[in-house]
Amino acid sequence: MQLFFWVLELIGTIAFAISGAIVGIKKEMDVLGVAILGLTTAVGGGVIRDLILGQQPPRTFQDPTCALLALGTSLAVFLSFYFGKHFHTRRLPDALLLLADSLGLGIFTVNGVAAAMRSHEEITLLLFSGVLTGVGGGVVRDMLAGDRPYIFVKHVYASASILGAVSYMLLYGRVNETEAVWISISLTVVLRLLSSHYRWNLPRVAAPQEPAAPHSHP
Repeated sequence: MQLFFWVLELIGTIAFAISGAIVGIKKEMDVLGVAILGLTTAVGGGVIRDLILGQQPPRTFQDPTCALLALGTSLAVFLSFYFGKHFHTRRLPDALLLLADSLGLGIFTVNGVAAAMRSHEEITLLLFSGVLTGVGGGVVRDMLAGDRPYIFVKHVYASASILGAVSYMLLYGRVNETEAVWISISLTVVLRLLSSHYRWNLPRVAAPQEPAAPHSHP
């Protein structure tokens, strides 16, 4: 299973690197900015996970495989949009961003829970590790891009991660571990996509409106 989770992490790294690179392109960053945004999006959640679990230094700094993969993916995305015309349709990058971000969220959420399970049993820590691993990269991406993080304002981003983490914790030991992983990832991705399509959002309090200034008459 260790190899299986390693492959999953590579897939999640590619997915999050794509999402970070696309955000950088949409923000009209140069190639270095796009590469850095893709890199930090891809490895940010894993670094947060390792710090929570007390792994020093984080695995990203011990094995550069994921970091190099993220940089390569980000540069490939930049070049494909730089030399292609499809970015100007706008619908393609938006759809690709959503799909890549949803897949990365699902994979890293489950990977975060699985990593915590190897050395800890506290339910709170398992859930915390899974959700922060899943949403951490997106939060870093949005902050570096100058946006309010998706987790606070857009759809049910964190809720999808929580669903994936809880479902994996409930399925673990009751079904085949591979099945538990794919079911949990699928639930996260599907909820994320449905919330985007149907504009599902958590309740929020609207900011009070300032009273209109009275009209002055000559």
